[in-house]
Amino acid sequence: MSFLTIFSVLLFLLSLCTLLLIFLGSRKMKSLGEMQANVLPAAPLVSIIVPACNEEATLDPALRSLLKQDYANREIIVIDDRSTDGTYDLLKSLEQEFPEIRVEQVTDLPCQWLGKNHALYWGAKQARGQILLFTDADIIMEPSTLSRAVTYFVDEELDHFSLIFRNVAQGGLLNAMVVDALGGLFFLLRPWNVRKAGSRAFIGVGAFNMISRDAYRQLGGHASFKMHPIDDIMLGKKVKQQGLSQDCLLGGDFVQVHWYETVSEMVRGLMKNIFALYSYRVSHAAVAVFGIMVMTVVPFWGLLLAQGTARIFFGLTLLCRFGAFFCNAHAMKVRFTFFPWSLVTPYLIICIVVKAVWTTLARQGIDWRGTHYSLQELKKEEPLFTLFT
Repeated sequence: MSFLTIFSVLLFLLSLCTLLLIFLGSRKMKSLGEMQANVLPAAPLVSIIVPACNEEATLDPALRSLLKQDYANREIIVIDDRSTDGTYDLLKSLEQEFPEIRVEQVTDLPCQWLGKNHALYWGAKQARGQILLFTDADIIMEPSTLSRAVTYFVDEELDHFSLIFRNVAQGGLLNAMVVDALGGLFFLLRPWNVRKAGSRAFIGVGAFNMISRDAYRQLGGHASFKMHPIDDIMLGKKVKQQGLSQDCLLGGDFVQVHWYETVSEMVRGLMKNIFALYSYRVSHAAVAVFGIMVMTVVPFWGLLLAQGTARIFFGLTLLCRFGAFFCNAHAMKVRFTFFPWSLVTPYLIICIVVKAVWTTLARQGIDWRGTHYSLQELKKEEPLFTLFT
């Protein structure tokens, strides 16, 4: 048996195991739609905290969707984080129209703080609620989202709770990139295991991160990861490190966002955090690129160029990849018919990783929303995944 044949068989077995893990894991995940909004004996006050930096285009519909929530005992705190567009004026107008909106303004960023992390921390300090909900300024929520989530949160005695959102942007290539990028992340995070006792799995979702005030204080809030660009997942990691309870549900019918409008916008958006995923280590990023190539690029070219048994197993490996795409697309409410684009997305994702590493090293840091953050300071943060160390 030739080396190529042995390699193709091993690659198929690895891909099959990956597919089974994703398939079985996704079947375990519940949907927020399965949860009923019960009348709670004493409905806890929920503080919804929304950071906004130059969000004039998306802020109005996002806040109006929060105002339409059928959960009455809530407050909405919006933090204008040094915006240079019309965000603050829009917020003041909405604050006058809707008294339950409270606007806070950050004019200066303290040293050794990432802007968004500081805005969330500042918002949490102003909050009065027993439950905090961190969300973004471009999220649209279905009216029963909060009531269903709070009921589940209270009934299950959770400390932290996240929802998987739905990306509603147009375009096959863009949606395929979202499925591949988030699918790879979910494979690492394994959200179906976060509730399991003894599991090291953790998750956090910026679109919907709900946490009890006591748990937030216990982990030290966002001050415990001031400079980490992947703040939402780090919150989930800190929760798990404290031994607190955590869960994640599918919320695609309830939490929606135009995560990115175009492929180029997605590339720019990932520049700030993709290198952080690999702990700012070139060796880790190189291993990741190699893994992506072996698992997603090689099978296609093997199917085209190999012969005999090797060609068959490369083809089966490619089918496993399509199967994983279907599972992830179903969880994210993305059309299955976009799967042919998954033959192209690995090349784009590899380019994003390489460009992010090169740009971050060349600039000795990241530039985001008009602020430069030093690589030296970024490296001081705890790595997101200890499996890389």
